[in-house]
Amino acid sequence: NLNSKKMKIQYLGQNCFLFTYKEKNILSDPFYNFQKEKSEFDIAAQKIDYVLITHAHGDHIADVKEVLQFHPDAQIIGQPEICGYFGHPNSIDINFGGSAKFLDLKISMVPASHTSSFPDGTYGGEPCGYIFRFEGKNVYLAGDTGVMADMELFPKLFGNIDLAILPIGSHYTMCARKASFAASELLKTKKVIGCHFDTFPPIKINHDEAKTRFAEKKVELILPELGETFEI
Repeated sequence: NLNSKKMKIQYLGQNCFLFTYKEKNILSDPFYNFQKEKSEFDIAAQKIDYVLITHAHGDHIADVKEVLQFHPDAQIIGQPEICGYFGHPNSIDINFGGSAKFLDLKISMVPASHTSSFPDGTYGGEPCGYIFRFEGKNVYLAGDTGVMADMELFPKLFGNIDLAILPIGSHYTMCARKASFAASELLKTKKVIGCHFDTFPPIKINHDEAKTRFAEKKVELILPELGETFEI
């Protein structure tokens, strides 16, 4: 199978993506029901092997319980606090410096600069991002973050960042200007998929302006449509 070395990435809104690698499906920050009419995503029709969580805010965990209703064998990957909160018997509770491994894919937890608590006020641990490492490639899922100096370490530690998935909506995260700086100056990546934009009024963005910011830094910016799929 020619595609076995590739990863498929489907955008489902906010920071919710479906990553498919060698028949394994990893759903990040489940929040697919919001604007589902645009993505046409049907959780019941999927096979979900892993649920990957960056932090505890409502727009990142809203649909976790539903995923586990349909897919009780799925494993949650996240901070010990988040795994503990859901109390799901299948959990891989990692922390900074740790990785979840299956097949030849390693998912390493890295810091993010943000806050993290559940909608009911429960402490969610420290927020994080993840670096997917497979077939000599690195994909960085930043989660919700501002610009931080740690980003400069990632290419040094893991190797070239082939793709970065960065929040660009401003207000709660980086804006396009800051994200384009992070991409070009710190992460040294040439390709970015934007996320965490347009979902709610405070994070509505000007698409042309965002694209210009990245073009000025010679970084390709993809502003995905809900339901759109990419391959790396």
